[in-house]
Amino acid sequence: MHYVYLIRSERSKGNKELYVGCTDDIKRRIDEHNAGRSAYTSGSGKWKLIYCEVFRSKEDAVKREKALKNFGAAYGHLKRRLRESLQ
Repeated sequence: MHYVYLIRSERSKGNKELYVGCTDDIKRRIDEHNAGRSAYTSGSGKWKLIYCEVFRSKEDAVKREKALKNFGAAYGHLKRRLRESLQ
């Protein structure tokens, strides 16, 4: 299985420090973010999983991650769906 996930820095307020990623092992990947072993999230404190989608195909997961990372309609729609979770 492959996962597309959204995490937020626990020290951020609102949705200012969000990160979208893709992995085949969600627990390991969150642990890596929290241990500072990810270039884009190191130094931002602890990260909390906010949202996750599961895909059987790696290709589908990567396409979804790219759509969310383009910060277009897909990203905006997801943020509206998660409004309460992001507060």
